[in-house]
Amino acid sequence: MDPRKVTELKGFVQMCESNPAILHLPEMSFFRTWLLGMGATIPPPPKTTGSCQGGCPCGPPPTSASPPEPEPPILSESEESEIEIDNEGVIEPDTDEAQDMGEMENTEVTEEMMDQANEKKMEAINALGEGDLQKALDLFTEAIKLNPCLAILYAKRASVYIKMQKPNAAIRDCDRAISINPDSAQPYKWRGKAHRLLGHWEEAAKDLATACKLDYDEDASAMLKEVQPKASKIVEHRRKYERKREEKKMKEKQERVKKAREEHARAQREEEARQFGGGFFPGAAGFPGGAPAGMPGLGEFLKDPELLNAMKDPEVMAAFQDVAQNPSNISKYQNNPKIMALVTKLSSKFGASPQP
Repeated sequence: MDPRKVTELKGFVQMCESNPAILHLPEMSFFRTWLLGMGATIPPPPKTTGSCQGGCPCGPPPTSASPPEPEPPILSESEESEIEIDNEGVIEPDTDEAQDMGEMENTEVTEEMMDQANEKKMEAINALGEGDLQKALDLFTEAIKLNPCLAILYAKRASVYIKMQKPNAAIRDCDRAISINPDSAQPYKWRGKAHRLLGHWEEAAKDLATACKLDYDEDASAMLKEVQPKASKIVEHRRKYERKREEKKMKEKQERVKKAREEHARAQREEEARQFGGGFFPGAAGFPGGAPAGMPGLGEFLKDPELLNAMKDPEVMAAFQDVAQNPSNISKYQNNPKIMALVTKLSSKFGASPQP
């Protein structure tokens, strides 16, 4: 197995241990289902004063555990907690042990077993009509053991779990039913209702919409109209959060670019000062005759527009190169007003007189 993947998994497990609320995020529903299916016990979500209950970026608080990969900048709490969702009807998740799901791979279903499973199903439906939920649940389980490859049995049992206020158990049954027959509307309907009980508004809206698309149902449609505005509000909140995060990242990038450019310009000015001061003007301060101690660098003098323009003149630069090689050659330019004017100005800045 890829060692990097193992490291990432360890980091994720540590994060879950330090903050179990992560397991109750909507996007972790598949993981919760798997854990519960393996018989694990998931701690209930913490009670929060906010209204999102982990359903958006303002969900679980930051933890001390470090994730395997660096996270992008996090906005302040005030920027993240603007969303308000009405969670009326949301219940605490059930943490019972996973129900018996039957043996799909090791069971050879005969016609007699199919007939018996159908009889159990009818008895369960009758018990459900009489309001005996536990009896209906037991009968559906017996039917599943006899014919574990029939999706409708899991969907029917899921409907009982919904009535018993056990949404996680219902989700497990619906997941199995969908894996057997992804084109059946019933498991999407009951899984959508389970997510609604848990306050998973986006998942609920998605499942209920799928159920109505596969086989329109007034009950599912009515619940979809209830959860869709909440799901849309969460999506918009997340987009707003992501936009702010991207804006912050862009601003930080622009600041880094600005600083890099300033540093590059500063280094370039220093390099030009070294070239002009060390290559053209020998002596203590880079000019014939030297300069007093503590004199500013030549780079400061080169900010003078007149000096910079003069340095672009090939004739001037050639004369400076000549003088740099032999300071006494300055006498050759005594009758050149352009050269001597610049030399005189530089000399005055350095506090020295040009030497012929």
